[in-house]
Amino acid sequence: MNTILTIDTSTTVCSVALFAGTECLASRKDESGNSHSRVIGVFTQEILKEAEANGWNVAAVALSMGPGSYTGLRIGTSFAKGLCYGMDIPLIAIPTLKIMAWAVAQRLKAEGANGDALLCPMIDARRMEVYSAVYDMNLNETETVNAKIIDQESFSDQLASHDIYFFGNGSTKCKDAITNPKAHFIDGVTPLATDMAVMAQEAYDKKEFVDVAYFEPFYLKDFIATKPKSLFS
Repeated sequence: MNTILTIDTSTTVCSVALFAGTECLASRKDESGNSHSRVIGVFTQEILKEAEANGWNVAAVALSMGPGSYTGLRIGTSFAKGLCYGMDIPLIAIPTLKIMAWAVAQRLKAEGANGDALLCPMIDARRMEVYSAVYDMNLNETETVNAKIIDQESFSDQLASHDIYFFGNGSTKCKDAITNPKAHFIDGVTPLATDMAVMAQEAYDKKEFVDVAYFEPFYLKDFIATKPKSLFS
C-alpha cells in the first residue's frame, strides 16, 4: 500500500499524519505551541514505525508550505527535506491557506451553506495585519495570497455581493473591524496535516512535486530580527 506522509508546522500547532488515498492511517498533533522542533521527529518516528509494522510503503511527503510562522515553516521544511532525501521519495508542497479553506468548505457543504459564498482563511501576521486569500466553495482562488492590514473597508467589494466566511487565528482580531452582516466568523480553524489528504493525493497522481534541493517555504514576508532591549538602557 502506497501512502503519503503529511506535515504541517505553519502555526503554533504541529501535526503529522499518514494517508492511503483519503484514509487516515495514523496521526499526531501537538497544540502546546512553539514545540515543533521537539515533537515533529517523535511524531514522525512513531508513525513510520507503525507504517513499517503494517507494511505501508511511504511514497511521498506532503508539506504545508506557508504562509505562516517563519520559524515553524523552516522547521517543517528542513525536516521534510531530510525525510525525502533519506527515503528517496518526492516532496509535495500545498498552500497553507488552501488547506484551511478545504477543511471549511467540506464543513459548509455538509451544512448546506450557500454555494456562492466565499472563504477567507487568515493567519495572524502581527498587529492588524493578516496573511489571507479568498476562495470560492470549489477552492478556486478569487483573491491571491497577500499580507493585508485589516480595517472597516477590508473586503467591502466582495461583501457587497457575497457572504464571506472568515476563519483562522488571524480572523479573531478582525471581528470588530469587519462588521458587514454578510461576514461570518468561524472559530477554532487551524491548518492541520489531517486536512491535506485530498490535495496531496491529487498532486501525487499528477506528479506535481517540488525540487527537494531548492524548495523554500512561502514566507510572504521576510523575517525581521529585532535586537532585544538592554536591561540597563
